[in-house]
Amino acid sequence: MSTSPSTDLRPTAALSRQGVAIWLDDLSRERLDTGGLAAMIVERDVVGVTTNPSIFQAAITGSDRYADDIAALAADRADAEAIVRALTTDDVRRACDLFTPVWEASGGQDGRVSIEVDPRLAHDTEGTLTQARELWAEVDRPNLLVKVPATPAGLPAVRRLIAEGINVNVTLLFSLERYRQTIDAYLAGLEDRLAAGHPLAEVASVASFFVSRVDTEVDARLDALGTPEAAAVRGTAAVANARLAYGAHLATVAGPRWEPLAAVGARPQRPLWASTGVKDPAYPAARYVTELVAPGTVNTMPEATLEAVEEAPAVTADSITPALDDARAELDALAGLGIDLTEVTDVLEAQGVKKFVDAWEQLLEAVSSRS
Repeated sequence: MSTSPSTDLRPTAALSRQGVAIWLDDLSRERLDTGGLAAMIVERDVVGVTTNPSIFQAAITGSDRYADDIAALAADRADAEAIVRALTTDDVRRACDLFTPVWEASGGQDGRVSIEVDPRLAHDTEGTLTQARELWAEVDRPNLLVKVPATPAGLPAVRRLIAEGINVNVTLLFSLERYRQTIDAYLAGLEDRLAAGHPLAEVASVASFFVSRVDTEVDARLDALGTPEAAAVRGTAAVANARLAYGAHLATVAGPRWEPLAAVGARPQRPLWASTGVKDPAYPAARYVTELVAPGTVNTMPEATLEAVEEAPAVTADSITPALDDARAELDALAGLGIDLTEVTDVLEAQGVKKFVDAWEQLLEAVSSRS
């Protein structure tokens, strides 16, 4: 990776020039009402938004801007789930409208806003399909992405939704194996859609590969080993894991299965780096951005990470592709110390689902109390 502190481009513009789409990992009515989100489009090169149950839980319970709507919906005898659905789809619809000019200017590449299916459906294929279709219809915006977890039950839903022409953000990806399964689900959905005689060009998808949580879990295991060898590889797992995911993406778009789909206008499923906020203060605050720069990627950042990027030197080169061999060696070194990355990512997937379920249930309880 090379950086140039003297570049004339601000760091976020430099990232954009390298082919990284900057999305904000947050949404709230306050950001929409005050114009803060609109300003980020102009001033910070933000071209999309992701949400999740934890984000909505914090937004709705931490603000009085939703109080009137909650009261009105409760007066109409809406239950907590219906109220939350109305509040979240309204915010996402407004964000989609705000980003419509970006979506149009990028030819549908960016200007995307994500909304997640109920996390309690993570192990229910049919329930996921039903709610994803409902969210797609209720928000009713072509730049929407419906988030579906990359669980064994979620991936068959991804394939069917893509075949139906519903844009999908495949989330909670931690392992390379699950990522390859996600790629397969997307390609199979496109192939199903093509076989049915439907166009492919308007269908979009990203695959949200979580980063920082991998280091958190692996570093704890390395610390437990307590050896100099373990200390030497601390903080290497997450970036190496993500870089090899990008390698899998490159192999896909250069492969024979992709060629006939691309020939009729299919869009690549872009890797999206999620969970990019640094959990360990020993690491540079922007590391999960600056070390994961490559064309055709998305990085969704909480605002604190976006601010850290603005303070870091501008990245002016691909920091993934030249490091793929090093990434393989780093994961091999971890395996040599007894770190089972498959076990690690299985743990993280289960934790991720539980975290979102807990946040969703807390949100429902809070709304029920208010109403």
